[in-house]
Amino acid sequence: MEPSIQKTELKKPCSNCGAELKYKPGTTNISCEYCGHEELIEVSETGFEELELYPYLKEMGAQRHSEEISMLHCKNCGANQHVEENYKSLHCVYCSSPLVIEDAYKEEWILPGAVLPFQIEKKQSFLIFQKWVNKLWWAPNKLKKASLDPQFTKGLYLPYWTFDAQLDAKYTGQRGIYYYETKKVRNAQGKVVTKTVRKTRWYPASGRVSGFVDDTIIKASNQRTGRIPNKIARWDLKKLQPFHNNFLAGFVTEKYTIPLSEGHLRSKDVAKDIAKRWCRRDIGGDTQRISSMDMRLTDETFKHILLPVYVSAYRYKGKEYNFFINGENGQISGSRPYSFWKIFFAVIFGSLLIGGIVLLAQN
Repeated sequence: MEPSIQKTELKKPCSNCGAELKYKPGTTNISCEYCGHEELIEVSETGFEELELYPYLKEMGAQRHSEEISMLHCKNCGANQHVEENYKSLHCVYCSSPLVIEDAYKEEWILPGAVLPFQIEKKQSFLIFQKWVNKLWWAPNKLKKASLDPQFTKGLYLPYWTFDAQLDAKYTGQRGIYYYETKKVRNAQGKVVTKTVRKTRWYPASGRVSGFVDDTIIKASNQRTGRIPNKIARWDLKKLQPFHNNFLAGFVTEKYTIPLSEGHLRSKDVAKDIAKRWCRRDIGGDTQRISSMDMRLTDETFKHILLPVYVSAYRYKGKEYNFFINGENGQISGSRPYSFWKIFFAVIFGSLLIGGIVLLAQN
């Protein structure tokens, strides 16, 4: 029997030349890189499907809205990446270590409910990376050379959970109102001066707040995604599209490693912070104290979503560096190595230059 091919692994050939069609960033089309033929991705008109949370927590999501996909585990950095079956070999998007298709294994995952497709093309992201590298002072020449090779930049979809819920919280606390008193004190020089002191009058407060918490976003991977800087980890979720596997064509997809149950616990911590902000706003005054809070979440739903990032990996003197570009808005951030010799010769040159200036001044 031939092995079954899963939905997320199906490759659509070009009707003109037979080459693989890949997603064209910034559009709802898949296109052929060879002959330019394009086809429309038929996304669902009904929008996203919000899945009921507790049935999934009970059944672990193994029965419904899930499927089996091929994965490769990077032995160097630990990242799990979804592998397209047409690759004979490839490299890890995080550390560039070789991955071999024969090492692939099957794993169940909860199907994404939505995806934010790449809005900028790989060529554009490479130019952003190259421009960023050229601005780095004291960067090694090898890094400059690496920035000239597009193969170091790869598109990656990152997994996240989003949670929706109706929040209701009862609280008790205190409302603080500022007032000011003036008094005479002796300063450090021994002089008596007038000083204004701020004080607070506290009044009891209690009440109830409620509202809808929409799209609490929780990262769904403990692996290399943990290194993605906060600077670029912001996406416009209004651009989310109902999931279609054609949006993934030509890109790597990282599988979630934080289970739904753990993601839910983290979302509850975020909901508590939101509830406290609502309570403080409801208490009013100049400052607030919350003595107790009883929070309840109802009508809880979730989605598994994929968000776009371009990644470039580079090794220098045995150490790994990563550069990240937000695939939606082009924001870039990353770590960088420094060239010892460039800094050393710059210091020597600077010292000689200062010495020369001093000698000229003396003469």
